[in-house]
Amino acid sequence: MPAGTLGEDFAEDVRRALYASKIVAYAQGFDQLRAGSTEYAWDLDLGALATIWRGGCIIRAVFLDRIREAYEAEEKPVTLLAAPYFADALTLAQDSWRRVVSKAAELGIPAPGFATALAYYDGLRAERLPAALIQGQRDFFGAHTYQRVDREGSFHTLWSADRTEVAG
Repeated sequence: MPAGTLGEDFAEDVRRALYASKIVAYAQGFDQLRAGSTEYAWDLDLGALATIWRGGCIIRAVFLDRIREAYEAEEKPVTLLAAPYFADALTLAQDSWRRVVSKAAELGIPAPGFATALAYYDGLRAERLPAALIQGQRDFFGAHTYQRVDREGSFHTLWSADRTEVAG
């Protein structure tokens, strides 16, 4: 199906995917601000930052009021993605977001903002990520050891020998 004939439903999917990607981008930015504030003892008030930006000349989005509200809530979110308003918005947008990323890939249209935001979102929601491959590669190339989910401790595989596993 040519990109110009995707229809109004797909246009709504793109709108939702854009909003979800925007939420993730802001969440990442505020997470970086929080990390910098912690590491360098800046004592940033993230809600106040959103208010300051809202009054600025470039970013005047009502969206920033939602961010301020999240950081002023009695129970502060670990990330904006966990704040009720944003979590609900992402849940509502998720199917649309996935359709847009899938259709873009299918049509050969680069959509890195949508795709990486969705990957970040999925990475945060996953109970376990596929880091085992990376651990295995590090162990193979530099005997860095790896950990397992079924046993305590660190392990190393004798890759050049009989490939047995030994405690690291």
